[in-house]
Amino acid sequence: MTLHEFLALPHRFRWSGLGGDNCITWCATWASEITGIDPAEDLRGTFSDAAGADKIISAAGGVVSFMDGRLKPIGFVRVDDPHDGDIAAVKAPAGIHGDIIGAIRFGPLWAMMAPAGVIARKLEHVAAWRLNV
Repeated sequence: MTLHEFLALPHRFRWSGLGGDNCITWCATWASEITGIDPAEDLRGTFSDAAGADKIISAAGGVVSFMDGRLKPIGFVRVDDPHDGDIAAVKAPAGIHGDIIGAIRFGPLWAMMAPAGVIARKLEHVAAWRLNV
């Protein structure tokens, strides 16, 4: 599946990552599409709200540590110059829960899952990962 095909799918927001995705599980869904391995499989359905998601992220040491620990074992490496399809922790736009959220690079923008669905914005990345192929 290409990035364009993935972005065109009917995505919907669900905190739990079941029947939809939040900003972090949405990045995991993309990672699963390109690797065949879901880095959030063990977490899907284990929380149902922002507090539950925050607890998991906090236990991992924050969004960057959480994403690093989930992406590196399935073949992603940290990069400084993100390209289309790379996954990142980005500074969240106003109105989105959290200061740092997960997003996928799409041209000059970052695509992310928001409560209203997928949105794309020009944002600053804090850390980025690319599949090492």
